[in-house]
Amino acid sequence: MISIFDIFKVGIGPSSSHTVGPMKAAAAFAAMLAESGADASTARIVAETYGSLALTGQGHGTFDALLLGLEGSLPHDIPLADIPERLRRIREDGRLYLNGREIRFDFAQDMQILGDRLLPKHPNGLRFLAYSASGEELAAQVYYSVGGGFIVTDETFGQESSQAAEVPYPYRSGAELLAQCRLNQLNISEIVLANEAALAGCSEADIRRRVAEVADIMAACIKRGLGGDGELPGGLNVRRRAPQLAAKLRVLRETEIVNTQLWPMVYAMAVNEENASGGRVVTAPTNGAAGIIPAVLHYFRKFNPHASQERVENFLLTAGAIGILYKTNASISGADVGCQGEVGVACSMAAGAYAEVIGGTPKQVENAAEMAMEHHLGLTCDPVGGLVQIPCIERNGIAAEKALKLGTLALLEDGMDKKVSLDEVIQTMLQTGRDMKATYKETSLAGLAVTLQKKAVPVSVRVVEC
Repeated sequence: MISIFDIFKVGIGPSSSHTVGPMKAAAAFAAMLAESGADASTARIVAETYGSLALTGQGHGTFDALLLGLEGSLPHDIPLADIPERLRRIREDGRLYLNGREIRFDFAQDMQILGDRLLPKHPNGLRFLAYSASGEELAAQVYYSVGGGFIVTDETFGQESSQAAEVPYPYRSGAELLAQCRLNQLNISEIVLANEAALAGCSEADIRRRVAEVADIMAACIKRGLGGDGELPGGLNVRRRAPQLAAKLRVLRETEIVNTQLWPMVYAMAVNEENASGGRVVTAPTNGAAGIIPAVLHYFRKFNPHASQERVENFLLTAGAIGILYKTNASISGADVGCQGEVGVACSMAAGAYAEVIGGTPKQVENAAEMAMEHHLGLTCDPVGGLVQIPCIERNGIAAEKALKLGTLALLEDGMDKKVSLDEVIQTMLQTGRDMKATYKETSLAGLAVTLQKKAVPVSVRVVEC
């Protein structure tokens, strides 16, 4: 089973599939060269990006992430303050440190941006090649960044993990999860807690501590976002709005004109403005949708009189269970299924989690998660300028508010008479993504991306074999 800590990963903005995943892939290639001993003979590395990674890589920080990854950096612990100087050294001076040894890197020649081509298995394809000083190919490896910071190689794409640990309450579908709850008289968060302890080989108290750390990182990201200022990078001249909106809401509160439902929208925008600026965020389940779950959780903490530390942890445990269902049975990649796989999935996770912590039964949790995705079906991914800003930042805010309302709505019914199950809506989301035109899946070649640019850029995308 996938762990919820695979769903909730600490990384950097602006994109889990286009920044976090590529950095991890580049670091994995550098490690592969070291393990094989080929790095000692490597004089040149070529990085090829295909499809969505190439088309929106500039706005998503993909190419910079690849450079940093080739030097061994990983998203969860890279020192953010060091990034500008390191990128200047590589891009301008042409000096890249491969496993501590300096090699030449000519960005114009060695970073191949192939937006008119696709590798066969996923729109987010990468290929690395290592050459000797004489031009002999020493190693090559294909990776796919499949969403949420997950990467797979060409050889392991679509394969089940060979290290699947046994868990006390296994499930692969929503129906199986509900059956485990019913048979064992447990809530979803209790099922997940026991499974995570078995996966990690530790106590449930240890898992709760790790979950609490994730919650704290999310809260800290909101705080930084609310304290930020200025324009977001990328050239669209988008100003940070969350700090000013929060200030206006505080004034309304003081004048007793209160609309607390707007707070989760502002919290979500704060997170996504941090993400757009390249800050540290938690993939939840992706960077493009990173604001929704923290916003709903923060709202619960601040405005629900029954909020407790245990319920905060239960929120993330339940959200993680729902995220696992989408990752296992569909996709959380905007380049694969559109924004329904990012914002839609995050809204579904948040709605279900909120339903549990305000007293919902497992069936009501499932109902809330289903409704949230049902009303995101068909949502496209068309980032303007290839940046995770328009419409992404506001979209997170709207989804956070929607998750709260649907989580609350679910408790007004028992969920037993619903005509659509969570499993059915997950299947539908996947099929809808397969039917969606490629230009609407994180390419910036259609929708708002083209409307605001006032021109279309026709691109013929073809599949090429490695």
